[in-house]
Amino acid sequence: MNKLNILWTTDNKDTIFNMLSMYAINSKRHNWWQDVNVILWGASVKLAGADTQIQTEILEMLNLGITVEACKDCCDNFGVADIIEKLGVTVQYMGKPMTDYIKNGEALITI
Repeated sequence: MNKLNILWTTDNKDTIFNMLSMYAINSKRHNWWQDVNVILWGASVKLAGADTQIQTEILEMLNLGITVEACKDCCDNFGVADIIEKLGVTVQYMGKPMTDYIKNGEALITI
């Protein structure tokens, strides 16, 4: 399988723009990975719900065909579920999907 999962837990914008989104977007544009999946969990959910610059970056990823998921429990805890869902992000409980990704041997980067 040629799939990369990026677990995004940081709220550090420098890291997001200068590593996470840069690598995700270039991975898709240059076909380094067939499938790229970004998972928002923890502090990243709060930042994405509050920051329009981050929301624009998420939209760019989605427009390129990168899948983006977010932890439902985190979205609910931070009160941003509606905002995240309106972006087109799949909001769901992530424990089982994450476990499946790991058990299936899919590539995983944690940031």
